[in-house]
Amino acid sequence: MLKLILRRVIVAIPTLILVSMIVFMLQKILPGDPVLTLAGEERDPAVLDYLRDKYRLNDPLPMQYAAWAGQVLQGDLGKSLRTDVPVTTLIAQKLPVTLQLAAMAMFFALLVGIPMGIVAAVRKGKPVEMGANIAALSGMSIPNFWLGIILIMVVSVQWKLLPASGYVSPSEDFWLSIKTMLMPSLVLSTAIAAYLMRHTRSSMLEALSADYVRTARAKGVSPRRVVLRHALRNALMPIVTLVTLLFGELLAGAVLTEQVFTIPGFGKLVVDAVFTRDYAVVQGVVLCVAVGFILMNLLADILYILVNPRLRHS
Repeated sequence: MLKLILRRVIVAIPTLILVSMIVFMLQKILPGDPVLTLAGEERDPAVLDYLRDKYRLNDPLPMQYAAWAGQVLQGDLGKSLRTDVPVTTLIAQKLPVTLQLAAMAMFFALLVGIPMGIVAAVRKGKPVEMGANIAALSGMSIPNFWLGIILIMVVSVQWKLLPASGYVSPSEDFWLSIKTMLMPSLVLSTAIAAYLMRHTRSSMLEALSADYVRTARAKGVSPRRVVLRHALRNALMPIVTLVTLLFGELLAGAVLTEQVFTIPGFGKLVVDAVFTRDYAVVQGVVLCVAVGFILMNLLADILYILVNPRLRHS
């Protein structure tokens, strides 16, 4: 186990370096100049020169990257060019919001996707399976932003059941926070639930056709016990790894949903930073997301070994 973790960490180091270089270089080719935005309307040449020297924008790109990478290794992601607030502070403020949204979305996806997959596999060839497949295809096909707008119009504007937008911290008002995040988490969970349903169904079909399941049925084991005790335990092995990877995707892919529901999370932070060409914020957020994906991949490998006894013993 320890050797696996060390091997994954060693592989992750060049990946992080490559991601940071790509993000750093791509931002430099974007049109516009952040210094012109910072200097205000008058744009005094002396002020422009001062700002470029302050943020080392006159240095060659390799030197800029080396300086930024050196700060990152010391735990300093720099300061926002627009607000002069440390990037680590901004991330610490926005990350819990996106984590709450992703956790709630994953909860609803697990609550719906895995049971639907099990039922579709057990009722193969029947109307229940067809209905589950249609629901899964619909969940994967409907755009999140469109579904979010429809929910706001129906649930918030017409029925007045839930807040239309905004965010309330659980520490301030727990139940209001849940109500505020309910619609965006449901929107995010639709596609994830569809993926979980399809993968659970195919894993369950494979498990139900295995020899040990046929042996259990021949011994007179009840159908419920065959499905839940024998087939499901083995079918969930690939699902465990899929869940961790999908959770990492939720952290990075909630941009449109956060914009629609005006949630001050990672998505809104990076969108605002791109529009204002706030280099430090974009680099810090993308690097944080890359680290999150790598950690989720590592967690997926560890969980798969823990769940699968054959890999654990080998």
